[in-house]
Amino acid sequence: MTAEGTLDYNPHLASQNEDGSDANHAAGKGKIEKPDEVENIINQTRSASPTEQENKLGDALTEIFDADIDQLSDVVAKLNDMGVTDFEGVAWTEESFQVEMKRLGA
Repeated sequence: MTAEGTLDYNPHLASQNEDGSDANHAAGKGKIEKPDEVENIINQTRSASPTEQENKLGDALTEIFDADIDQLSDVVAKLNDMGVTDFEGVAWTEESFQVEMKRLGA
């Protein structure tokens, strides 16, 4: 929850399907909403609030993209120059950055 008491993630997202397989978190995929029966909340596709590390990465990427840096190698180099490490505390590689972006976007 945010300081204002509003949710900043969707606590109703299932982490697994009934058969035990991983749930698909693509917005609305496999679900049909009845508009009058669903409470729409901010950030519906997040199952938890962003971590401090995720927020730090997001802030750094905003700064990088604002500087018109958009090539993968340059983004990774800039993150490392800024001292923003991956979630294991080590310097980013192009591969680790792509893996993490895929995980965060899932």
